[in-house]
Order: sequence, then structure tokens, then C-alpha cells
Amino acid sequence: MIDTSAFQGKTAKYFTLGCKLNFSETSTFGRMLQEMGVRTAQKSEQADICLINTCSVTDVADHKCRQAIHRLVRENPGAFVVVTGCYAQLEAEAVSQIEGVSLVLGANEKANLIQFLSEAFVSRNTVATNVTTPYKAVKTKDIKTFAPSCSRGNRTRYFLKVQDGCDYFCTYCTIPYARGFSRNPSIASLVAQAEQAAVEGGKEIVLTGVNIGDFGKTTGEKFIDLVKALDKVEGISRYRISSLEPDLLSDELIDYCAKESRAFMPHFHIPLQSGSDEVLRLMHRHYDRQLFAEKILRIKELMPDAFIGVDVMVGCRGETPECFEQTYDFLKTLPVTQLHVFPYSERPGTSALKIDYVVPEKEKKLRSKRLLELSDEKTIGFYEQYIGQEAEVLFEKATRGRAMHGFTKNYIRVELSPMDAKPEYDNELIRVRMGDFNHDKTALKATIING
Repeated sequence: MIDTSAFQGKTAKYFTLGCKLNFSETSTFGRMLQEMGVRTAQKSEQADICLINTCSVTDVADHKCRQAIHRLVRENPGAFVVVTGCYAQLEAEAVSQIEGVSLVLGANEKANLIQFLSEAFVSRNTVATNVTTPYKAVKTKDIKTFAPSCSRGNRTRYFLKVQDGCDYFCTYCTIPYARGFSRNPSIASLVAQAEQAAVEGGKEIVLTGVNIGDFGKTTGEKFIDLVKALDKVEGISRYRISSLEPDLLSDELIDYCAKESRAFMPHFHIPLQSGSDEVLRLMHRHYDRQLFAEKILRIKELMPDAFIGVDVMVGCRGETPECFEQTYDFLKTLPVTQLHVFPYSERPGTSALKIDYVVPEKEKKLRSKRLLELSDEKTIGFYEQYIGQEAEVLFEKATRGRAMHGFTKNYIRVELSPMDAKPEYDNELIRVRMGDFNHDKTALKATIING
């Protein structure tokens, strides 16, 4: 039993780096603290508690984590500072030695963050101030817990965590070491969380995880069965799947989304990483170019309006100029919508460091630029097809006097002018007509269709 009396009237600040999964977890922690009497601090207000959920996907992410910790310690003198997440798991001892950090929790302990925080927060005034900061992070093989999360924070969409960890161990990646092996809760528990989101007024849920298609390792269930069960939850109008590995994106799932699903949107995010079979082999990926192309073409054949986002890594070890050109040409010919481009970052302890060929940083930037330009070209071309068409949009809350934004079923971002935007449109599905691009080509202008 947690004694909440020590938290009454306290304030907290939250800082999250990295993926949607991290944001979902932080939002859940924030809600739990709120239920214990902790109020979210205003921007200019000093907080009693600071929670930092970290990422370690690149060395840049590590640097940003350290910067965030130092800044929050500096801006909130005397605050109880908790650091968790991937960087905290991989570098627990180093993080614990940062001045001002009060508690460090790794991937296994994160599931019991509130319990650990409560114990440490209550006892901090009864122990010597010069003791070593406690840190708790077990080895990868011992990460067993699953921290449930279904929360929206300040967003309209809910983020439902359906899976954690990864068994793939790609040569460039530290995520399996930071989050442990693949594990998941039961379908029944996830359906219950979706039902609660519907009770709270949620209309759209994004399924998040590290390797979502691997769902079922813990419970012996299948991802397609989870999709079918969630599809039956009344009140939820839309589901989106945050990311699916190509080899785990089954034809059965594609067919179900295209022909039978009530609420799963024509929107896919599929990591490619490289369009070169040689590089994919060096990365220890579980597919080749042909399989990836087959999945994309099947989606577009059955769902011509589908938005397809693709992760691409640039400049990894072994990516010769010829290999990059293969990737560029491959993506140029595929009917994908948007590229998420990530420059390769050397990670200590990964087997990619054994690969001889190293791409210079300058060349990485040039390759990234080319792919980002290709991405813009594809996204604009996709949007242009829908100018003048009608669509149903789920709008999100806007700051007073600012344009309001929302997304169509196939993830086209639309913009409603400040003059037309109304507070009651927030979290509502509204019919609009899409016009031309806005000023920075990040959305299509929309007008409400009355009647």
C-alpha cells in the first residue's frame, strides 16, 4: 500500500525523449501521480518532482538525455529527480552519478516506478544527504516485467502499449539490451484498457510497442487476434498501428484491415532501414527487398488510399555508395508516402562495430538530405491527390487564436483556420472538404461541410 500523504499538494514536471511508447508511459506515470495528489507544474514554476523518461537509440539521444537531466536539476533546485527509460537502463550507474539525480530506474523497475518513487521520496529526509544515488537496473535477461500503459496525456489520441522488448538483436541496435526480450499482456487486459479509453471519451487509439508484430510471445496469442478483439470495442472509431516489421506484417492482417475491419485505418508504418540486400544482411534484418516490396504493393492493391510511412537508416557501416543508390532507387519506385530518415549512430557493444566500411559524417548528411527531399516529393504528391475531396477528420485541441489540426482516416493532416476553428470540435469526427496546401505545405486547408 502506497502512502500518498507525502505527495499531497506537490508539483511535478515530466520530460520524455524518444518514441511514442515512451510518451505513452510517461503520460501513464503522470496520471498515476495525479491520482496521488500531485499537480503538473506550470512552465515557469519550480517542481517538487521531476520525471525524465530517456531514450538511447543514438549517441545524440544520449546527449539530449544528459542535457535534459542537467537542465531540470538546474531549473528545479531541491526537486526529487527520477530518471528512467532506455538510457537509464544502459547507463544506470553513470546516470546515478549526475549531480541532482535522486533515483534511477531501469526497464524492469519502471513497471513499479510509483512504488520505488514513493519509498525513496518519503525516506529522503531521513537519510544522509551524501549517500550514493540509488539505481536499480537488472541485466537484460532478467527484465521480465511489463508496465501497462494506455494514456493520451495532452493529446487527443490514446496510446495503448501492447508489447515491449525485442528478440531481433539487429547489429546496429541497443533496444533489446535497453528494454529486454519480447513480452506482452493478454488480449483480454488490452481490450479492457481500450474499453476504459472509450468510457473516457477516446475515439482513436494508437497501438504502440517495440516490436508489435511479435505480440504473443508471453501469452501464446496472435497479433491478428488482438486486432480483431480491439475492433469490437464500442466507442473507439479509429485504431492505428504504430510500426510493424515487414516479416511480421502478415497477408492475413493486410486482408483483414482492407476487407473486414471496422476501425483499423488505412495507415501503416513499416521499417525498411535499407533497400540494399547486402546491407540488410549486415544488419541481421529478417527480410529482403523483395519481401518488403511485396508487402507495400499488396497494401496499395487492396487499399489504394493507404498512407505508408517507412523508416530508413542512412550511413550505417557497410553502406557503400552503391548500396545507398540501391536504397534510393528502390524507394523512389515504391508507392510509399513518407520517409522517416535516421542517420546511423555508433552504439557501444553492438556487433555493427565489427563491420569495416565506415561512412563519413559529411556523406551521411548528404544521403539524408537526398532521402528527405524524396520524402517531401512523395508526401506532397500523395496529398495532392486529395485536394477538393471530402473526408472525415478527427480534430485536436488548438491554442486560442491558432489554426486547428486533425487527421483523415489515411493520415492526411488538415488545417482549419482560426476563424473557423471552435473549441467544441476537439476530439470530434467532422466532415470537411480539403483544399490547397497551407503556407508550409504541412497540411491541406479544410472547410467544414455543414448539413
